[in-house]
Amino acid sequence: MSKYDIIVLGSGPGGYVTAIRASQLGFKTAIVEKENLGGVCLNWGCIPTKALLKSAQVFEYLKHAEDYGLKVKDADYDFDAVVNRSRGVADGMSKGVQFLMKKNKIDVIEGYGKIKPGKKVDVDGTEYSADHIIIATGARSRELPSLPQDGKKVIGYRQAMTLKKQPKKMIVVGSGAIGVEFAHFYNAVGTEVTIVEFMEQGLLPREDKDVSKELGKIFKKKGINIKATASVESVEKKGKGVWVKVKNRKNDTVIYLNSNSPAEPNMMACGVEYELCIDSEIGAFQALQGFTEMHQKWIFGYLSYDLKNDVENLSSQNQDSLQIPVLFFFVPKVVYA
Repeated sequence: MSKYDIIVLGSGPGGYVTAIRASQLGFKTAIVEKENLGGVCLNWGCIPTKALLKSAQVFEYLKHAEDYGLKVKDADYDFDAVVNRSRGVADGMSKGVQFLMKKNKIDVIEGYGKIKPGKKVDVDGTEYSADHIIIATGARSRELPSLPQDGKKVIGYRQAMTLKKQPKKMIVVGSGAIGVEFAHFYNAVGTEVTIVEFMEQGLLPREDKDVSKELGKIFKKKGINIKATASVESVEKKGKGVWVKVKNRKNDTVIYLNSNSPAEPNMMACGVEYELCIDSEIGAFQALQGFTEMHQKWIFGYLSYDLKNDVENLSSQNQDSLQIPVLFFFVPKVVYA
């Protein structure tokens, strides 16, 4: 059985940055990843979505080239090429993390890791032991009862990033950071977009009301239809499209939309009760809430300072706490500290 000082479960920005710092501090370190190095953020979240948004931004510049004193005739886009560029950017980032693991002499264990009693980790039948186990398993898409995903007409974020054909109409359920990013991208390339948001505040309901209000004005000006204080009651597939029954919670008005989710912690199969974040009997060292988006805490995967700080605690090289500004990368950008 291989023995390590630290084993990190999950290779997203929380996990791989922590593993690098642990190795730099002299700990024998391994990282467990079931899919691609870089986790959801680099492969299916932060990075590829920003690549899509960049293409959308450049396309909008081209459409308004005359505003900059430039002349561009017949500006157009290739949907497949935009998607392929996004996937290429993500692949390059993942390979970059692979290089960093090799450079910092971190063992990469491929497979699905489960924590066992006695400070052990089982990866697809092979056991490893460690003095400390760090859980950085991120989050995954949560299906709503009224919106079971079929991967074809009712889709999650992964399918939304890799569609083979651009839809003429799209309904985005939820207007958090992920929802508004996809709404902006598809609107920019010509898809008719409707956003359905349960909360009364509208877009980005977790953020300041002034931010929601101003962003709502901009999105409406772009032609995005926003239905706040509304819930999806049911979905019916008809022919090539989908009919969605949406109920306005203020006046019980029911509308039907024609069209072609929140996150939950990704710790269910790790052997840890995720409501508690840690199981002392199993011997997990730390299960940071920020990297599993627990208890409504909006600290995203790329904010890896806290886990790195925990590793430094082990070697008595702790740093002071750090406040990090929140940044949403759709256009227009929303930034505040």
